[in-house]
Amino acid sequence: MPEGVLESSIRRRRVGADGVTLSGLGQGGKSNAHPTRGYSRVARFTPHTEADIKEMLEAIGVDSLDDLFADVQPKYEGELDLPPALSEYEALREVDALAKQNVSGSPIFLGAGAYDRIVPSAIGAIISRGEFLTCYTPYQPEISQGTLQSIFEFQSMISELTGLEISNASVYDGANAVVEAALMTARLTKRNPKVAVSAGLNPRYREVIETYRVEVVELPFENGTTDFSDLPDDVSGVFVQSPNFFGVVEDIEAASEAAHGVEALCVAVCDPVSLSVLEAPGNLGADVAVGEAQPLGMPLMFGGPYAGYMATKEEFVRQLPGRITGETIDKDGKLAYVLTLRGREQDIRRARANSNICTNQALTALAATVYTALMGPEGLREVAELSISKAHYLAEKLQDAGLKLRYPDAPFLWEFAVEMPDVAQANEALLEADIVGGLDLGDGAMLVAVTEKRTREELDAFVEVVTDAV
Repeated sequence: MPEGVLESSIRRRRVGADGVTLSGLGQGGKSNAHPTRGYSRVARFTPHTEADIKEMLEAIGVDSLDDLFADVQPKYEGELDLPPALSEYEALREVDALAKQNVSGSPIFLGAGAYDRIVPSAIGAIISRGEFLTCYTPYQPEISQGTLQSIFEFQSMISELTGLEISNASVYDGANAVVEAALMTARLTKRNPKVAVSAGLNPRYREVIETYRVEVVELPFENGTTDFSDLPDDVSGVFVQSPNFFGVVEDIEAASEAAHGVEALCVAVCDPVSLSVLEAPGNLGADVAVGEAQPLGMPLMFGGPYAGYMATKEEFVRQLPGRITGETIDKDGKLAYVLTLRGREQDIRRARANSNICTNQALTALAATVYTALMGPEGLREVAELSISKAHYLAEKLQDAGLKLRYPDAPFLWEFAVEMPDVAQANEALLEADIVGGLDLGDGAMLVAVTEKRTREELDAFVEVVTDAV
């Protein structure tokens, strides 16, 4: 930078065109703008001076920023009840004090779609590298080979787990993937969007489906599993979640055969970790597989950001929303990566786009890719088997203590519903014992999730606290 430019830049930030010191840079960090001047305070890092704002308001023909919103109703009257402004240090100290109130290190038995699994330290180290952390859309392949390769590896991993040829570069989360699959079945069958689901589908996913113009048909659900034998003949898709919301393994092959019997498509919703021990949905006749990638190396982050995965048969590739990265050869004959298909509104005409909210979650998808590469097929299977054995240990202990499983004869992996006289009381007692309990299903049962992270001591403590409480 030429000599004197930096000093001039600092002066320009501190002093406006009219010589008035900018807000946020006066004594004590407080604004120097008079509260009744009419054109608001200026944020510390906003480049406009108060003189700039005044000039723009005069050009528009209004006296204050409030006048710009005069026609917006309801108009707020009075002063906002806000605490006094804090310095940067004071604000960080207050945030740190609040953060310390969060449950940290406590055993977590809450699942229902997001699971407390072990996250290897290598994941954070790799995804924090600048080339990954700061990247966005890899439109320019010549400078985005690393990002494109990581997306390609994610797609390859999802295809291998699901047994389907094509996977996209991820979508927002599992719920988003389910909705996109519902719309995709309508496009492929050329029917109105109408899908058959049961109570076995995650209710959060169903809520998101119902925010779209998708008709939902309820399938019979008994003893923890879904009956697919009597489908309407006009549905575009049939959804089967396995393990389902209650942790029970469903019959994907039966769902596929029933869907194809009415010329509909079968969509399997699967926890990716479960696919290391269960048959791939593509091998059981499913046309589309979707789900949440959070169990693959992502911590519990209050619901996100996560990454939804989508995979399908090669013949349906042009109806898959989002982006697809492919391998190619550059002009020098070297392996290279490019965005092969981009059926989204940012890349084609909006009316022809498969979806307009299907951006890929590159960073979280990278976390899933790193996790899967670190674990490998045997490691992923071990994670699943540990979770299964520990969950069944806990279920047996709860039954020995006099509690009953909601679906005692249904096969489950690491999540199950256990009936209790007072779930709220049990969860309150668990929290007092520094344990996060399961999900209160609201009908006299708790949905309990057990991962490889839980120890025998934690499992025994869970049983002791719950039985004492109820």
